[in-house]
Amino acid sequence: MITLKQLRYFAAVARHRHFGKAAEECHISQPALSLQIQELELQLGCQLVERRRGAIGLTETGMEVAERARRILIETNDLVDHARHRPNLLSGPLDLGVIPSIAPYLLPATLPLLQKRHPALELRLRETQTATLVEDLAEGRLDVALLSLPVERAGLEALALFDDPFLLVVPAHGDGGGAFEPQAALSGDNLLLLEEGHCLRDQALSVCGTTRLESRRQYGASSLSTIMQMVANGFGTTLMPAMALAVEWRPDMPVKLFRFAKPEPSRAIGLVWRRTSPRRRDFTALAAIIREVADGIVASGERSYAAEARLVSLP
Repeated sequence: MITLKQLRYFAAVARHRHFGKAAEECHISQPALSLQIQELELQLGCQLVERRRGAIGLTETGMEVAERARRILIETNDLVDHARHRPNLLSGPLDLGVIPSIAPYLLPATLPLLQKRHPALELRLRETQTATLVEDLAEGRLDVALLSLPVERAGLEALALFDDPFLLVVPAHGDGGGAFEPQAALSGDNLLLLEEGHCLRDQALSVCGTTRLESRRQYGASSLSTIMQMVANGFGTTLMPAMALAVEWRPDMPVKLFRFAKPEPSRAIGLVWRRTSPRRRDFTALAAIIREVADGIVASGERSYAAEARLVSLP
């Protein structure tokens, strides 16, 4: 009889195409994992893995078994979630993924409120880029993710929470000491963005009406904090989500803020989970708390920068 443990081990091997990495993920030794895969092959009566020098591959049967194992493991996790969490709202383990352009601005106020209202919740966080979070959701390694919508992936369900408008941030003075023209900043020249892979980068390019940048002064940063400091030191301009300004901006910084005329560009923030998950009640309750916190952050931010920000239209 094959076991769920064997299926988990084989799913890890199929995902990594590497026994060492799969063993590390499963927290067992490589020889022990290899033995379990061999026993699985013996019980199924077929070869699943092609062992090559320096790499492994899956046989045609192995690829089919890997897909079926993936579905079985997800359904098993959902079954456990249904039995364990049905009586109590937001209790027990919950694996939450968050993108880096949201986590440092929303979580510091959200986590204490969650802990206060739902002390039985065991929240486990993962902060990484959208593509990884979506993959982890689909594969059952995450329960729910907080990110920018839309998300195009079959089998996932999304709940929009709020819109986070963009503001244009430019140095207080241009290269020659004169005023920095906001329309020039939106052209793409000297626009400072997060590095490739961050959805915020693509959203900023969409606002500017371009998909590629050719200026020799382009930079790719890994955090909004770095970008804001670069703008303050005259290296370029950026589009900053309003949510981040409460942390990244101070009135004494040598930058100017510009709000966009209506309809102002923004990103939609929402929760995403597997459509088959039985924890929709939990996710809806989590969404209500996040909305509550976000409303406070947005209102506080608007009060702090409203007097400083000038109005500008999109080109």
